[in-house]
Parts: sequence; structure tokens; C-alpha cells
Amino acid sequence: MISDTQIRIKGMQALAGTLGDIQAERFITLMIREPFDYTEWRRDLWQGKSVEEISNEAMRYRRTHRLRKIGSTRKPATKRNK
Repeated sequence: MISDTQIRIKGMQALAGTLGDIQAERFITLMIREPFDYTEWRRDLWQGKSVEEISNEAMRYRRTHRLRKIGSTRKPATKRNK
């Protein structure tokens, strides 16, 4: 089990990696400022979708974001000094 601090760090990294730093901060502000019922949100999130549909969406998202992540980690080519 990871600590609360590690969860916060990983959560911020996930938000910032997906939304960018500024949008991640806005998201957190919105979550703190506005009343939000997480249980109700989760209940309605995938209403009317089968497990297979949800799984397909998750796999498509993972493939798309894994490819973006791999592409963004490549270092630009540099010229060698002779």
C-alpha cells in the first residue's frame, strides 16, 4: 500500500500529464469549490453502457495515450560535432 503523500503526488502527476499544469490546478479548485457527489457521479458515469463498451473505450484510451507518451519521450536528434 502506498502512502497518502505518494497518492497525492501520483494524482497530481496524472492530472498535470493529462490536463497540463494550469488546467490541473483549475480542476482541483473546481473540486474544492463546488459541491460534488462522487458516488452519484460514478453511478451516472457509464449509465447505459455495457462492460464490453466500457472496456473497449478504456483500451482505446490506453493505446492512444501510450502512443503519445512514447512519442513525447524521444529526444530530438542533435548534430555531432566533428
